[in-house]
Amino acid sequence: MNDCSGLDKAYHWLSLYLVEGLGNVGAHNLLIKFGDPLSIFSAPYEDLIKVDGLGPRVAGNIVNKKFALDPEKELKKVQQFGARIISFEDPEYPPYLREIHDPPVILYAKGRPIPQVLPFVAVVGSRHPTPYGTKAATNLGFGLARAGVGIISGLARGIDGAAHWGCIKADGFAIGVLGTGVDMIYPASNAKLFHRVLGQGTIVSEFPMGTSPEPRHFPVRNRIISGIAKAVVVVEATRKSGSLITAAQALDQGRDVFAVPGSIYSGQSKGTHFLIKQGAKLVERAEDVLVEIGLDNVKEISGGPESEKEIPNGLDDLEQKIYRVLGDYPKHIDEIVRQLQLDPAQTSSALLGMELKGLVKQLPGKMFVR
Repeated sequence: MNDCSGLDKAYHWLSLYLVEGLGNVGAHNLLIKFGDPLSIFSAPYEDLIKVDGLGPRVAGNIVNKKFALDPEKELKKVQQFGARIISFEDPEYPPYLREIHDPPVILYAKGRPIPQVLPFVAVVGSRHPTPYGTKAATNLGFGLARAGVGIISGLARGIDGAAHWGCIKADGFAIGVLGTGVDMIYPASNAKLFHRVLGQGTIVSEFPMGTSPEPRHFPVRNRIISGIAKAVVVVEATRKSGSLITAAQALDQGRDVFAVPGSIYSGQSKGTHFLIKQGAKLVERAEDVLVEIGLDNVKEISGGPESEKEIPNGLDDLEQKIYRVLGDYPKHIDEIVRQLQLDPAQTSSALLGMELKGLVKQLPGKMFVR
């Protein structure tokens, strides 16, 4: 390796990443041949053209230093945002990510340094989960984090966010992988979570600063989520969910894939049940994952921030009866009336009172959940 300062190294690695037309596989072939970015940029065209997967145009772009973006300006943006560049040779680079077919040459990162000895589990799923799915993801994030496992996800709304909140409540280390630049909060509704992850973990991305969200970015992002992780857990997903892409990438990368079962009547469980039929391991709690990945000797855990609650204080007999029959799946008011053999008007009044107390939530169509 050529000896140069940390800032110079970041510039050279960023320059390699930004060569117009050069992908990760081609960049790694160059690194195998020449050793480091500075040597690559010093190599003659005749030697560059001999590298597998490198055509005349890309070899010419390296010689002529033709970049998709100005590396100097890009590095300045990184510094101004308080972010950093993690190069493939950096000790902070996640070790499992190095093993995939096309590991990113660099990662943009902001937040705390990524611990090398900490195992990570990815928890992914629907952006529109049921209350059951949200509770399951939160409990998994909490239980795994409390057992000494880091949680990685896409920082999306829904299951991703729930898993990260569970991790944060357990004082665990969270990694959020973005399909945008690290300076972009997407979705905007996750701003609070974004900043909490920054304080308790780190945000990473393969995309340049200021990159806006585009559909094609997210499958690219997903391979990093599964690549960093030792295992991937899918909580809720439809059959067309992007989470199934993440699961497929995880299998290609040799990772364990787990799925949380759900109701046979819920469309959000179709994807997870498909995975289980295909051989994914069924998960009910964090311990199921820990045993399978050989981490069951870590701290003993139980429960979670969303574990089954006792009947709250201050409820009258009718409210207690209603609270007991409500669960994580929405239940129609008519079903509650029929199950408890109650007066419809009294039931409606009691549910309204419980909603005002923050104990139940009314969903469209007169559906209720705890």
